[in-house]
Amino acid sequence: MAPPPLFEVRGLSWSKTGEKSPFLSDINFTLNPGDIIALTGKSGSGKSTLLKCLAHLNLYEGEVLLHGKTPKACGVPKYRTKVLYIPQRPAILPSTPIDFLKKVLALASRSTTPSAEDPEENLNSAQYIASRWNIDEELWHRKWVTLSGGEAQRIAMAIGLSMQGTEILLLDEPTSALDQGSVDSVERYVAELPSTDHSSIKAIIWITHSEDQAKKIATRRIRVENGTATEIA
Repeated sequence: MAPPPLFEVRGLSWSKTGEKSPFLSDINFTLNPGDIIALTGKSGSGKSTLLKCLAHLNLYEGEVLLHGKTPKACGVPKYRTKVLYIPQRPAILPSTPIDFLKKVLALASRSTTPSAEDPEENLNSAQYIASRWNIDEELWHRKWVTLSGGEAQRIAMAIGLSMQGTEILLLDEPTSALDQGSVDSVERYVAELPSTDHSSIKAIIWITHSEDQAKKIATRRIRVENGTATEIA
């Protein structure tokens, strides 16, 4: 018997509270190792909502399967370590990026991951990734609220990418606050991850409003429109 797909979405629908008609309806697709899907569509079409459903942050109808298992079968906290959602704008967090990273690594759901086994190495990895995007080490020790939008976005990305054990990366406009030089650097680094041996990331879903970016980074493209998701040939 053939193994199940890496990641599968079957008949996913989502409705706004109090509304009878679903906002997203009967969405189906499969994600295979090496895939980078560019999720495109107009503002308000439901791209971020869909990504939050895939991260099991929104309640939905239908099935989302990782290696053939639902989030509940995996254990939702463990599922979220394997299917990692990085929002467009990091929430206003207390303290510093260093403190935030240490708290994440201390979560029970990460206790069996390589990141938790060597937190110092994980910190070094996050700082190394961020340094490639022109983030100085001293910014890790500043309060989140003092960072610019671009600095916070790059540091949050570096923290997410440094987490070993992640298999599916869900990115919500990860370059929206960056200058073009930083955009190019982030695109090159992230797009290579599914094909490298040093990363546990096997596939990526990346929301973008830029057709040029979609063409550069994606192996496949899916457009969200009128509550449905259609793969673009």
